[in-house]
Amino acid sequence: MFKRSLKVLSNQPINRVKPSPTIIQPLPNTTTTTTIINNNITNKFEKMTKKSMTIDNICQNVRNAQYAVRGELVIRAEAISHQLQKQRAEGTQLLPFEEIVYCNIGNPQQLKQKPLTYFRQVVSLVECPDLLDNPYIEKIYPADVITRAREILGSINNTTGAYSNSQGISLVLRSVADFIERRDGHKADPSEIFLTDGASVGVQRILKLLIKDRSDGILIPIPQYPLYSATIELYNGSQLGYLLNEEKGWSLEITELERSYNDAVAKGINPRALVIINPGNPTGQCLDRANMEEIVKFCLEKNVVLLADEVYQENVYVKETKPFISFKKVVKDMGGDYADLEMVSFHSVSKGFVGECGKRGGYMELNGVTPDIKSEIYKLASIGLCPNVIGQLVVDLMVRPPTAGEQSHDLYIKERDTIYESLKKRANLLTNALNNLEGVTCNTSEGAMYAFPQVRLPAKAVEYANSIGKAPDAYYCIQLLEATGICVVPGSGFGQKDGTWHFRTTFLPSEEAIEGVCKRIADFHQSFMNKYK
Repeated sequence: MFKRSLKVLSNQPINRVKPSPTIIQPLPNTTTTTTIINNNITNKFEKMTKKSMTIDNICQNVRNAQYAVRGELVIRAEAISHQLQKQRAEGTQLLPFEEIVYCNIGNPQQLKQKPLTYFRQVVSLVECPDLLDNPYIEKIYPADVITRAREILGSINNTTGAYSNSQGISLVLRSVADFIERRDGHKADPSEIFLTDGASVGVQRILKLLIKDRSDGILIPIPQYPLYSATIELYNGSQLGYLLNEEKGWSLEITELERSYNDAVAKGINPRALVIINPGNPTGQCLDRANMEEIVKFCLEKNVVLLADEVYQENVYVKETKPFISFKKVVKDMGGDYADLEMVSFHSVSKGFVGECGKRGGYMELNGVTPDIKSEIYKLASIGLCPNVIGQLVVDLMVRPPTAGEQSHDLYIKERDTIYESLKKRANLLTNALNNLEGVTCNTSEGAMYAFPQVRLPAKAVEYANSIGKAPDAYYCIQLLEATGICVVPGSGFGQKDGTWHFRTTFLPSEEAIEGVCKRIADFHQSFMNKYK
């Protein structure tokens, strides 16, 4: 047997290692959410009794953690949104736009993506079982919807209001295992699957399991989704960034992984896991099989756990050249010791064509994890009692949709394909529009829901932003919001190569709205560039 990365440890004292200078630290020259809130607090608390909690005596990891996707820009956008509501109530028009367009987060239904009919019909019956006793029910709902609702209700004692097993509802765990088997062509065991409140909770639990203190590091891509950097900071771990190559379509190069790993080891940091986001967020690239096999070999050689974030697996727009392949399939196809690589894979109902972000449903699958470690993961799940039941049921619908011959199948396929083709069209439209802007380059969005353009800001703009304590890309994004109502996220919130500036935007606004969004960005950008030339 090969050495295990994960093992249960006794409570031995550990020599703490100070954070390395190469570790990603809280972003410089950016206003934190805490700062904004503090600035908005009135003096009414100054005369009150001395408080036990102060900003200096709370856990400083909480204070240092940053989550740019819901950070300063969104707080400002919400304030402007309230101002717009007030204007409408008063019949005034002071701002040059009528609404905020939230392109800061992959939240499809916020931007008017229609929910899948089959999902909502089944959930409505499960939430209100009395509807099934209505004598006209078969005239209102398709027969397969009624059958599915009865099956689900039979598995949860006829109510969504009771706790489920901490690992998840057995019916859903079996459905997920069957889905994985169909997708990958390899066996999947329901006992190795945990249902979670979205993929994020699964990620947080595994990072909690892996990190003891700053001496433990997690290899994360740069740019990265800030769930990872924020959670690593919360758990007092070390962030070990490896740079994706923007000049080669945000490719992942093994030499860069080696550099990051070796730098950490030289400073006394133990790399525990490697995070791979495929398709990429915020960068939108898709991995090919050869690159994935290199990654698997790296993980086995270095004895690190592979964390495969695959929540965008249905959002691949280059299926002919780079179809989605799961890491589970890759390790099993490679065989031998690779098949037993310690790995956790994550999926969610929030992305893809499902877009049910608010339902908070997801799962993680363990591979090569020993029973004693799985028991500890179960303990972490038990502390949270159980995932929300509706989220679990939406996972079931995602992995087991209506099949050919069932009454709801044709409508489901039509809705699914319409959403997918529209996303693909909007991705191309947005990236083409961005590439037409002065000083902007944007790689093709091969997958996911985002574009991540590089903006070559004029020296005067960079100088001015620095003089007011803002990261230059954050200043650009604030000005974009104030001028157009479009809310995006600065690249500094995801990490980026020194001396470059980016922003992340979704292409989720509807086809009717996306062209207007592109024009507003273009008009603002030209004005901004002219101002600071």
